Amino acid sequence: MQLSKFARVSLAHLPTPLEHLPRLSEHLGGPDIYVKRDDCTGLATGGNKTRKLEFSMGEAVEQGADTIITVGAIQSNHVRQTAAAACKLGMACEVLLEHRVGQPSETYTTSGNVFLDKIFGANLREHPGGTDFDVEMGAIAEEVRAKGGTPYIIPGGASNTVGALGYVGCGIELLEQLSEQGLKIDHLVTATGSAGTHAGLAVGLRGSGSDIPILGIGVNAPQDVQEERVYDLAVDTAELVGAPGCVAREDIIADCNYIGPGYGEPTESMNEAVLMLARLEGLLFDPVYSGKALAGMIDYVRQGRFIKGQKIVFLHTGGSAGLFAYADALAL
Repeated sequence: MQLSKFARVSLAHLPTPLEHLPRLSEHLGGPDIYVKRDDCTGLATGGNKTRKLEFSMGEAVEQGADTIITVGAIQSNHVRQTAAAACKLGMACEVLLEHRVGQPSETYTTSGNVFLDKIFGANLREHPGGTDFDVEMGAIAEEVRAKGGTPYIIPGGASNTVGALGYVGCGIELLEQLSEQGLKIDHLVTATGSAGTHAGLAVGLRGSGSDIPILGIGVNAPQDVQEERVYDLAVDTAELVGAPGCVAREDIIADCNYIGPGYGEPTESMNEAVLMLARLEGLLFDPVYSGKALAGMIDYVRQGRFIKGQKIVFLHTGGSAGLFAYADALAL
């Protein structure tokens, strides 16, 4: 798999660290747990979307775009990183923010990622949940063209085949780090939402001949919907990188039992997980994605599904800026 043939810009600090979490491992009394620090990608406080944006923005530059159009939830980590990438490349950024959380507090709608979006100068347009964003983004693209601009649309989470290339690269990078450190791991755990991270990892690992199981912890959709979403994107991404058929349907596993009341809605297990990692390892995780994925991993250890003697890698997708938006919801 040669990623060098695809348009790309340099946005991320790579490779991100792979670190052991000794205090968490001891506290849970199960496997040795490691963290792949994609919160350390650097752009706008970091996060997993930066890897994707290297390819999405690379294609935008290649096409001569001067305006980026994208979409995300009110506290979208993707939007924050996209707005920053647009600044770095001298582009305008048009953002559609979706209200997905019922009865949001003022803190939720004005702080955290929204505050940073405004610092980066993005033009924010708020829409109700369920809006047809393909239509809305197309309409904005027409506005841009009518004014003589050249738009480039990035879907939510940069989760298309172009964005997923970032996590094909991450999968390859992780395998190189495991080889360098002499580690053989039993499972890789990640949050799974818009699907690009999960799908890209599957292609990166399977396309490199690795059979490391990937467990996605879902944050917004039922299991059958999420698994099909990830699998379909993995199949298309594998075709794009010249590794067709490398991902089988059974490679894609999404446990969606830790979502709670809904996307972006706090849960007790998420709250416990975020505080546990902060107070045991000095690490910050977000309430929407990595916090719920951590809650799932911790529960797997407690249930004996991950056991002593195994080695687990948790992919930290970043998003700690979102903690500020949940300051009045987290039980401290």
